[in-house]
Amino acid sequence: MARVILLNKPFGVLAKFTDPGGRPTLADYLDVPGVYAAGRLDMDSEGLVVLTDDGALQDRLAHPRFGKVKGYWVQVERIPDEAALERLRAGVEIKGGRTRPAEVVRIEEPPGLWERDPPIRFRRTCGSPTSGSAAC
Repeated sequence: MARVILLNKPFGVLAKFTDPGGRPTLADYLDVPGVYAAGRLDMDSEGLVVLTDDGALQDRLAHPRFGKVKGYWVQVERIPDEAALERLRAGVEIKGGRTRPAEVVRIEEPPGLWERDPPIRFRRTCGSPTSGSAAC
């Protein structure tokens, strides 16, 4: 039977187990050999990561050819206007490729959402590991 682990990946942590540059990885939070992330979150993101020791399950969850619908609650630096949401609904260019159209709606912050350090709307200029800014 496949082993499946759900982990709330912290901000500033790579969604993999090793990094030659010495940055924080999942190995700093989880000591379970033989599991790998089914998908990924950027280092600057935080949230649910599904890990499994079943390669076929990992592939079915993560590879675009299987067309798995994924849902996200996302908090971004600025509150997006309707034009920004429409661009997401149409698909956007990212790294030389176009995303699929997204089903997107603006929601209020859910009650009970944990405090983030640094806060989301502070990260880009002051708290991101990739921002390069130590002045904040």
